[in-house]
Amino acid sequence: SIRPFRNDLFIRNVNIFNDRYGSFERIINRLKNEEREFTQDEYHLVDSVVYTIQQAMGIGLDLMVQSNSARKHVGNRFEELIRTLLTSLEISMKKVVLSIPYETDEGNKYYRCETDVIISPFESVRSDATSINQNEIVVSLKTTTKDRMPKIFIDKVLMERFVGHSVRVVGISQNDIQRKEDGDEIKISYTFVSNLFMVYTRFLAQLEGYYYLDMPAKALQRPFNQYIFPFSKFMLNDVWKMLNP
Repeated sequence: SIRPFRNDLFIRNVNIFNDRYGSFERIINRLKNEEREFTQDEYHLVDSVVYTIQQAMGIGLDLMVQSNSARKHVGNRFEELIRTLLTSLEISMKKVVLSIPYETDEGNKYYRCETDVIISPFESVRSDATSINQNEIVVSLKTTTKDRMPKIFIDKVLMERFVGHSVRVVGISQNDIQRKEDGDEIKISYTFVSNLFMVYTRFLAQLEGYYYLDMPAKALQRPFNQYIFPFSKFMLNDVWKMLNP
């Protein structure tokens, strides 16, 4: 079976997609020209086009490869898609691996704390294996937060302890749903663990924001809507404010 998709986001008609993709490219150009005023329809268009690209790749992989392999490929393609979008916006970025030392009986060893990508207001990323520049932002890219949410928050705490100052972290995910077989019927289950998200946010670390292509329904309710937003808000508004504090 193929993965479920949101009817109000997924563009089925090729001609309609091509037309909206043209509008999407024009929005990219406006952003590069430092335009920041967009309509609600344009926000929805960004979410819809990016969601359709990612979800179409996932559906294609569902039909062509085994499910375990499809999940891995979909995750890799998601990271590539977001990186490509950031590149198209001429935002400097780089994957950085922090090398964190710890002592053992055999001498010093190093834990590799990998970032998915770091974005920068500078011409090139200044963070490296031993430091994170305070003007730069760590971006965590996960297709879903299922089984991955703790790592996002714990890595933020770990990085801050290691570099000795606050580190700004944002998360970007595709969605938090999965297929569930019920006899001959395929149903949808929701994997966003809302209470865990709030406990981590209140008592462990607060992210700069968490962004979804397809937001969980809970994210529309208080207090979640203060921390979780559509991806379009990141791309059209928030990332520029973060890079120009």
